[in-house]
Parts: sequence; C-alpha cells; structure tokens
Amino acid sequence: MDTALDLTHPKYYLNRELSVLEFNSRVLAQTLDEQVPLLERLNYLCISCSNLDEFYEVRVSSLLQMRKMNPTMLSADGLTASEQLEHISRKVHALVDEQYHVLNQVLIPLLKSENIRFLRRNEWNQTQKDWLAKFFEQELMPILTPVGLDSAHPFPRILNKSLNFILTLTGKDAFGRNSNHAVLQAPRSLPRIIQLPQECANPGEHNFVFLSSIIHGFVDELFQGMRVKGCHQFRVTRNTDFFVDEEAIDDLLRAVEGELMMRNYGDEVRLEIDSNCPNETVDFLMTRFGLSADRLFLVDGPVNLSRIQEIYDLIDRPELKFPLFNPVSPPQLARNKSMFDLIRKQDILLHHPYESFTPFVDFLRQAAADPDVLAIKQTLYRTGPDSPVVDALVKAARAGKEVTVIIELRARFDEGANIKLASRLQDAAVHVVYGVVGYKTHAKMCLVLRREGKVLCNYAHLGTGNYHRKTARLYTDYGLFSANKELGDDVRRIFVQLTSLGQVSKLNKLLQSPFTLHKGILAKIEREIQHAQKGRPARIVIKVNAVTEEEAIRALYRASQAGVEVKLIVRGMCCLKPGIPGVSENIEVRSIVGRFLEHHRVYTFLNDGNPEVFLSSADLMHRNMFRRVEVCFPVENKKLQERILDNLHGYLCDNSQAWILNNEGNYARVQHEGEAIYQVQTELLRSFA
Repeated sequence: MDTALDLTHPKYYLNRELSVLEFNSRVLAQTLDEQVPLLERLNYLCISCSNLDEFYEVRVSSLLQMRKMNPTMLSADGLTASEQLEHISRKVHALVDEQYHVLNQVLIPLLKSENIRFLRRNEWNQTQKDWLAKFFEQELMPILTPVGLDSAHPFPRILNKSLNFILTLTGKDAFGRNSNHAVLQAPRSLPRIIQLPQECANPGEHNFVFLSSIIHGFVDELFQGMRVKGCHQFRVTRNTDFFVDEEAIDDLLRAVEGELMMRNYGDEVRLEIDSNCPNETVDFLMTRFGLSADRLFLVDGPVNLSRIQEIYDLIDRPELKFPLFNPVSPPQLARNKSMFDLIRKQDILLHHPYESFTPFVDFLRQAAADPDVLAIKQTLYRTGPDSPVVDALVKAARAGKEVTVIIELRARFDEGANIKLASRLQDAAVHVVYGVVGYKTHAKMCLVLRREGKVLCNYAHLGTGNYHRKTARLYTDYGLFSANKELGDDVRRIFVQLTSLGQVSKLNKLLQSPFTLHKGILAKIEREIQHAQKGRPARIVIKVNAVTEEEAIRALYRASQAGVEVKLIVRGMCCLKPGIPGVSENIEVRSIVGRFLEHHRVYTFLNDGNPEVFLSSADLMHRNMFRRVEVCFPVENKKLQERILDNLHGYLCDNSQAWILNNEGNYARVQHEGEAIYQVQTELLRSFA
C-alpha cells in the first residue's frame, strides 16, 4: 500500500453535483430502451424532468448561495461554486435538449403508432375545435385571470414551477390606451393535459391536447378589442430549500409552517420559455427575473414535461406498461397467526416491493388490539396520505396504549403533510415530538412493548425505507422484525434519547449517527484492510444511494491499496473514483436503474470468513453520518444473511440494467453480448412469484 499518496487531493474525487446529473442521464437513457414498455419509457422522461426540478430547487440554489457567501470555497474535487455552476449549465442544457429530442423525435411518433396522439393546434379537425372551444368557454375561461401590465397592474408574483404565459398585445384597451404585455397564469387546479372524448376520435384512439395549446388557441377571447400578437408559455423554478433557525425559536412546527407559506416565492433559479418566443420578449422576462443566460432554457414543447405523466392512468393499455405484480407475504405470515408468536420464534426479513408491506401494518394493528401491549414507539419520516400506519397508531392510542411518535417535520417536500399528520396524532392523544434540534430524524424504527407473564418484551421493526405504503411498491427496501432482547433494548434507548434528549449508554448491537455509525463503518473497513495485509481474503460489498463522505472514501481507497476487493452498488451520487492505479483499482462502482427505485442500504464485510451484514437508513454521506439521527442494524440470522448476500450477488451479476462508473465520472451500460440477459429486479420478481 502506497502511504505516500495524498488521498485528500481533489484529483481523487468526482463532483457531487455532476454525479447527480449523471444519474439523471441514466434515467433518461431508459426512454430509449426498447425492452421497456412504451408508457414506462414516457414515465422515465417525466421522472428525469422532475429530478431536474428538484436539482435546481435545492442543489443549484445552494450553490448560488455559496457563491454569494463564500465564493472561494472549494468542493472536494477542487471547484468553486462558480465553476460548478458553469459545468452544471453545460451539462443540463445538453440534458434538456436530449429530453425534448426524445419526446418529439422518439416517443411522440411511437405513441402515435399506438393511436395515442398529442394533437397540435394545426391538427385539430372542426369537431375537435368546436369541442375545445366549448371546453375553454365553460371550464377554463371563468377561472383564468389575465393581467395586463401597467403601473396599476404590476408583474404578478409567479408561483414556483407554475405554467404561465407572456402575451404581446396590440390595439387599444377598454380605456383607450395602447396595450403592450400581459401575463396569464394557469391555475394549478387545472390538468395540464386534456383527453378528448370518444366522439372526437376514431375508435381505439386516445387523443390528448396540452392545456397550453388550448389556452394559446383561444386566448383572444380574454382580450376583447385587442389582438394577441404573441402567446408564449414560461415557467420559473425557485429556491425551495428553506432555513429554520432552530436554536432561536420556541415552536418548530409554527416556524416550519411559516417557511412553507413562502416556499413558492423563493429566489428565482431557472427560467424555461417556449423556444418560439421572440428575443425581445425573452429579454423582458430575463430582466424581470434577474437571471443570467446560463439559467435560461428555450424548450421545444411544454415547459413542464413531468405533467405528461398524467396520461399514464388515463390509458388502459396493459401491454404498454410493466406487467402487474402482487407483492407476496412470507408463508409463515400468510396464515393469520399472531405476529408476536412468529417474531418470537425467529427474525423475519421483508424485501419490498417483492414482499408486501402489509405484514408491518398487521403488526401495528395487532399491537393496537392486543390487551397485553402496553406501548408503541415509532419514527415517521414520510408516510403518504391515508396511511394505514397512522390509522393503526391512532387506534392504539384510543385503545389506551402509550403511543409515542417521532415525526420529522423537515422531510423535504413533505413538511406540510407531516404538519397535518402531527395534528391528527396529537388529537388522538399520541405523544408527538419533532426529533432533535439541528438533526433530522431519518431512522426507521418501530418498537412494541408487550407484557408476557412477568416479563416486558420488546418487538422491534427496523427498516431501510419509509413507512409509506405507496413507495413500498416502488422502492427496494428491507425491513427486519426481531424480538432479540439486546436489539430491542437498543431501540428503546434511542427512543428515550429522542424524547428526553438524554445521553444513551453504550448500545449493544446498533450503530447510531451522529455518534457511532461513522466510526463503526470506518472500523469495519479497517478490519478488512488488516485481514488483507495478513494475506486473508478480504471483501466489502456496500449498496447505498450515495457515496460522498470523504473520510469513508479515503478508507475505501486504503482498502483497495491493501488488496481488499470492494464492490459498491450506488444508485445516484458517487464522488469516489474507481479504477485509479495504485489507489482504487480494486474498487468497482455500479448503478442499477430499473423498474423499481433502488433504495435499500446494505453494508457487508467478509470478516475473514465470518461475514457481517448490516442494514441501515443511512447512505455514505456527511449529512447521514453527522447531521441526522440514523441507525444501522445487524442481520445475525445466518439464513437471512445468506439471502441478503445472494441478492447482492444478483446485483453484481446484472448485465442489462447495470451501469459501470469509470474514473472520469462517466457511466457505461454493461453489455451482454454472447451472454444470457440477467436483470436482477426481474429475477427477484420471478423468485417471489
């Protein structure tokens, strides 16, 4: 191992933000995969658009603030904020051009061949035009509010990511004055795509018209006596990453509520405009929003591609979608037996979405109805609307159980939903706290305390994903049920810490951030290094969503230098450079992009033939290690260990949905020439069928 190398040097790190964009490129590549059903390809296009929205709302906004506050600060790869923004602009402009090329030149023609059409204004026949005119008059016109711009009608406040139109007018207004510009905002309550009725289409056709086309086609009706010379759609993206000074407030919930009210009006960070818009009108909007050219996007189509996703549920064409599947329950859980009896016999592992989320809901429901259950404690980060988990917790509280819930109010973009959730739980006499000041509570834990004879027993559930019924069908995650006393005691101690804010005595089995998780992971990497140096087999396989924490990256570099085989399965961001001679030639980084969003976090260490397998809520990121409350828990049952290791082996064998990272930061799709196609997600679906 060459210890003379400076592993902190910027040349050994990839840029975090550009790595995010590389992931979005991999998502967009799914739109061109002919093995993917057509409507799913359209979905991937929409996902790539919404990913870019969030990237600008959060990451670009953060860089803009950094450029203003600390312009000389360098990222791990040695770039200033300004330099990162320059790279981002080039990459995103190319990405957006590709998005609209895919829409216009690939997907729309393919959809048309399947009798699914997006009709432009010049394609409307008279029957369709008459129906759309009536629709505009009855459904749109009454709720549209055009604003003619003058000193008494200032430029309206533009909501984040809303659909708007800039209009150029000629002629006299009602008061005899020359007209110039007007702005029309499309209310968010309106669908962005309108499906024409069957009487306006041939049998078997699905005809759709963009809301923007309808407004453009009939906008003259809103300006009687004047002529609309130009009508062009635009959209503004704003900074949505609000800040709450938790040390200076008395009530976190009220502070978050206050910030939410302003989220739609943060600083402008991106402007998208119809590419046919005249230069003088573009300049007018750019000046109005104070944006530079690098954050202007002229687009050949609707300014918000993600809203096209609305058609997915409107078209009943199963052959154009992924085949339906029903998550299964493990056989021992499918017989309506007591969950407590089953968990007491052995640990139970659920693998979502292949296995159902229902057993966890059943676990809570049984706890709510069981007279021997005294208390339930749970963390909630994201739950979704109409959550059966919340229903069960409310029922338990009303049944007299002691129910404590740790709600993270600052779960990004779910803050409003979590505020409502907190109010509902409090109304049911649930003890609700909002985590810890300065640290997001991201751990996924549930603990049921049950009286069995003279003993108070712990039944724990620990997971890698949120307690969210919908995402449990879309994200890959693990959930572990256990009645292990030491594990349960650890979970109980962490809950006490989160409510009392007292210190936790040494944990038996769990690693917890911000205290022991980072040190624990580094220690296990170091142990593999020592095994390799002694000539023993040494191997690390980690599957996470992101690898950006620099000290962990340096530890993995040292492991590679010592001869440890390192396999990283990283869905999104990765700042580690694999394949550098003398530094990381023993590290492989791969990303899986498929039907399901890869979400579980798994840390495995060969440990000289005595493998250790850990599951966690935490990625290898600085925020997860030091600014969040996370847990990492061992899977000690040998059969469950083998099952997880077999799953990881499948990910490493995927030759269809896998992408390999090189040391320049680029990903290449794994080729399967001469080999049978192996898709790990497809094989897992088959194994649970």
